[in-house]
Amino acid sequence: MPRTPSEPGALLVVGDVITDVVARHHTPLAPGTDTVATVRTLPGGAGANVACWAARCGCADVRLLGRVGAEAVAWHERALTDSGVRPRLVVDPEAPTGTVICLVDAGASAERTFLTDSGASLRLSPADWSPSGLDGVARLHLSGYLCFSEPSRALVRAAVASARARGVPVSMDPASAGFLRELGVDRFLELTKGIDVLLPSGDEARLLTGVPDDVDAAAELSRHFSLVVVKRGSEGAVVARAGAVRARIPAVPATARDTTGAGDAFTGAFLAALLRGSDADAAAIEGCRAGAHAVQLVGARPDTTTPDSAAPDSAAPDSAAPDSAAREASAPEASAQVRSVSGQGFPAHGR
Repeated sequence: MPRTPSEPGALLVVGDVITDVVARHHTPLAPGTDTVATVRTLPGGAGANVACWAARCGCADVRLLGRVGAEAVAWHERALTDSGVRPRLVVDPEAPTGTVICLVDAGASAERTFLTDSGASLRLSPADWSPSGLDGVARLHLSGYLCFSEPSRALVRAAVASARARGVPVSMDPASAGFLRELGVDRFLELTKGIDVLLPSGDEARLLTGVPDDVDAAAELSRHFSLVVVKRGSEGAVVARAGAVRARIPAVPATARDTTGAGDAFTGAFLAALLRGSDADAAAIEGCRAGAHAVQLVGARPDTTTPDSAAPDSAAPDSAAPDSAAREASAPEASAQVRSVSGQGFPAHGR
């Protein structure tokens, strides 16, 4: 449907919806025995996280296409809706919802290590895509995790082709240096032809270019993409176009508790700002602000219980995990039969 000039249009995110098991340990891991940790089960997934942060940072119409198992569809759909996202979750007939175990060092670095079972998330395929999903959409964002299986790579190609045909700009976050290394740089750059905005981390930018400095890597990547924004954590961000760095954005100071999802927070806030009409430099400032707030939270999503969760100076307590009874209830609510769950107003399609 056509948009009126006053309507900025929707953000459509296509990507992974994951169950995160976050374990924060205060002492080094002890192989072969126990390590005391605080463990929470939380909704996550890079694509879903970006959508939630975009909604929290002012994007009025955020839509998400993802694939999950029947056992957790109701829980994930409820979490997304509560965050202001309009989900369409395709229920996989065979695979369970993807699960990531996040081991978080609760020391000063708050660094994290991921153990990843992608489950249903990387079984998203062209059969789950329809060009009508772009109706009313002003920007399409693709999670880089879609590059790491053949069905979802085919979906990337179909989605980019649909977006190009409609003149909808496309962004991507490469998502994982480890998986990129396995895929191969050349394959990634070939797959991402037609993408306008790339939002890599410093590690991913260096890997994709072979350039040892992430600022120089940003400039080099911008020869392949119209706009490159490299997320540098505590060093802020770099904005590059046409082979040159255009801006260096300082980080917002924050005391980190859990860095999981900080890059997703940056991306969501950045895209929300672009949709409001901000230029890339101003949008990157908003991204740094959201990233600073994200590292003060446990888990990868904004806190839906406080009205000002985008503010970087308002650290929140550990997010509450759903109890086992609630998690077990999600599968009966979803029903055992294979179906697609359509979010509010999102075009129904899939299997």
